[in-house]
Amino acid sequence: MIKAPIVREGYVFIFAAVILAVILGAALHPYWAVVPGVLACYFAYFFRNPERQIPTDASAVVSPADGTVQEVVPLDGDDFVKEPCNKVVIFLSVFNVHVNRSPIEGEIKCQKYVCGRFKPAYKDTVGFENERHMIGIENDRLRVTVTQIAGILARRIVSWVTLDDVLEKGELYGLIRFGSCTEIVMPRNVEITVKKGDKVVGGETIIGRIKDECTEV
Repeated sequence: MIKAPIVREGYVFIFAAVILAVILGAALHPYWAVVPGVLACYFAYFFRNPERQIPTDASAVVSPADGTVQEVVPLDGDDFVKEPCNKVVIFLSVFNVHVNRSPIEGEIKCQKYVCGRFKPAYKDTVGFENERHMIGIENDRLRVTVTQIAGILARRIVSWVTLDDVLEKGELYGLIRFGSCTEIVMPRNVEITVKKGDKVVGGETIIGRIKDECTEV
């Protein structure tokens, strides 16, 4: 599991901004270094990879991303979860952590990348029209689909996994640059524990529980 405080994809942006700040500050005036200096700080902030406390509850499904729940909608099924299911859509602003985490432990049984457009990530149609990368994860109790979707600023989806890779719950598997959306599809035997407008934290917030393993309080 990647544990560096900043993911490697961010270093090129940070170093480029720092070098530009040094050049402008030395060649022109220190004031000219302010803007690229601020950009360097923002890139370090954007590509951050904070530590997360992964829930040990075996019945829990955790959020695959930081952000705000945009909608929760029922579906008849999708390409991987071939049964009645629910889709949770999470919007990531440019201020959210943008690494993606596996919502369950399991093996990647399906993977699909689709080229597309770059509409704003909050638009209802982005899941169908924008660039996206989907993985289907399966274990002995359920299968889920997680989809990274590019937004108007997010012009590259990064994946560090491939078919047959085995992921731990909460493990990092990818990144979307600069504003985006993440969708997770879960079968109906998973009780959804979030609603529209809720703030979620990737790898920590429990967004669903397997119903037949829930215990009454």
